[in-house]
Amino acid sequence: MKIKLILLLSLFSVGFSAFSQKKKSNTPPNIILVMVDDMGYSDIGAYGSEISTPNIDKLAFEGIRLKEFYNNSICAPTRASLITGQYPHKAGVGYFNVNLGLPAYQGFLNKESLTFGEVLKTAGYNTFLSGKWHVGNDSLYWPNQRGFDKFYGFIGGASNFYADAKDVPVELVENNKRITLKEGEYLTNTITDKALSFIEEQQKTQKPFFLYLAYNAPHWPLQALPEDIAKYRGKFALGWDSLRTIRHKKQIELGLVDPKHSIATRDEDVPKWDSFTYDEQQLWQRKMEVYAAMLDRVDQNVGRVLAKLKALKKDENTLIVFISDNGAQGGYAPLGRKRSRNSGPIGSSGSYEYQDQSWASLSNTPFRSYKNNFHEGGISSPFIAWFPKKIKAGSIARGTGHLIDLAPTFYDFAGAKYPENYNSLKTNPLAGVSLKNVLLEGTELNRELPIFWERGGNRAVRKGKWKLVSTYPEKRWELYDLDSDRGETTDLSGKNPDVVKALIAEYETWAKKNNVENYDKIKPAVQIGNGTRF
Repeated sequence: MKIKLILLLSLFSVGFSAFSQKKKSNTPPNIILVMVDDMGYSDIGAYGSEISTPNIDKLAFEGIRLKEFYNNSICAPTRASLITGQYPHKAGVGYFNVNLGLPAYQGFLNKESLTFGEVLKTAGYNTFLSGKWHVGNDSLYWPNQRGFDKFYGFIGGASNFYADAKDVPVELVENNKRITLKEGEYLTNTITDKALSFIEEQQKTQKPFFLYLAYNAPHWPLQALPEDIAKYRGKFALGWDSLRTIRHKKQIELGLVDPKHSIATRDEDVPKWDSFTYDEQQLWQRKMEVYAAMLDRVDQNVGRVLAKLKALKKDENTLIVFISDNGAQGGYAPLGRKRSRNSGPIGSSGSYEYQDQSWASLSNTPFRSYKNNFHEGGISSPFIAWFPKKIKAGSIARGTGHLIDLAPTFYDFAGAKYPENYNSLKTNPLAGVSLKNVLLEGTELNRELPIFWERGGNRAVRKGKWKLVSTYPEKRWELYDLDSDRGETTDLSGKNPDVVKALIAEYETWAKKNNVENYDKIKPAVQIGNGTRF
């Protein structure tokens, strides 16, 4: 009798263990989306940088990187596509977070374009956002009203990082309540503090969670902690010319850049490093030292998130994706833009400096141009996905991914169904494709449909190897073969008129479908883009 009882208990134990394992494997993953602000393609170690980013690099080398992943070149339209899975015009943010009087340019997310928060809540997720919103200033359109259970951060496009600047409070919102950053706090740290508290409190619910961690670093103004700045003293003494060459070589060694491709031609507005005096070089170095320090602090906070996941035993069932909202910020100095007056050294709470196009040309290595432009330097982002035991470590995948693909990817991982109707409204169907198989299997992403861009009169199309691009106010189209020339050094439009004609036709069909207007007819008196702070 005793032997039978032992045998029965053993069988029960095995059966329960198998059931537990099956239940665990069927548990939807936690999802963390980390977005940084105004960071170039090459600014993290895993994409070629000399800046210390060991925690982000850990995600890359233990996960998968994409060689080609596109954003919308500027803050608000990028966030509109990211959060909803729509092209920005379809979501209501075709220009920026300002209202130009048309539904496609209303400056806030429309209700037909559902957010991560709204969709994932229907799948049983807790939904959190800590950091930058920038897709609707009116409180009717803040995160808590668009599906996020908890929100901490700022609503607009930029914020100071320190709370102790004289007479300049850092205005924030926490769950619909206006607050300010406390004296002595540094915003990158506090954004992470709140995110970690959300995760800890969420433990009680036994639900999976989605966290959108939207850092504003290294966006203007250049303000960093002294101990982080000190780490980079003299690190940029070689200047942007030499460091750009070094980064490009490292990118080739990492397998991210084809050695047969030429690096983008130097921008005519970027002076040679050797043309500056010693004192001028010291001043320029300081800017990049602070910029690097801001990214370093982001990386330290990514490390804090990883440590918390491990402590809570959530690390093995969490998907983390890391991207940037656009290329590095450049193109200002030649436009004579009025600069804000500094009340302290570069990097301090009184600093209102920004990177400028010279260092941005380094950040965007090996590509051409900057934020707000549809050449590769403006719209190319690093893309890293990490999911232990699910994503093969050290993978690098080809293919043309875009922001519109992240919503369907997350819903695919979560088992969430995107509704055709929501709150009695017919929803806009998702525009992108799920990257789940690409991430889990490391296969190349082959898109059936092209990707399109328009903002502020700038236009572009990417289809297969071809990229068509036009920069406002010019109406002329340029054509590049990105399979052989991702640096966009040779315009092939004259040799391939039929390709240009076909891509223009596809662009016009897309523009009509997404209610894109002729920019000359709707442009505001004060343009947001190159020449205006944003």
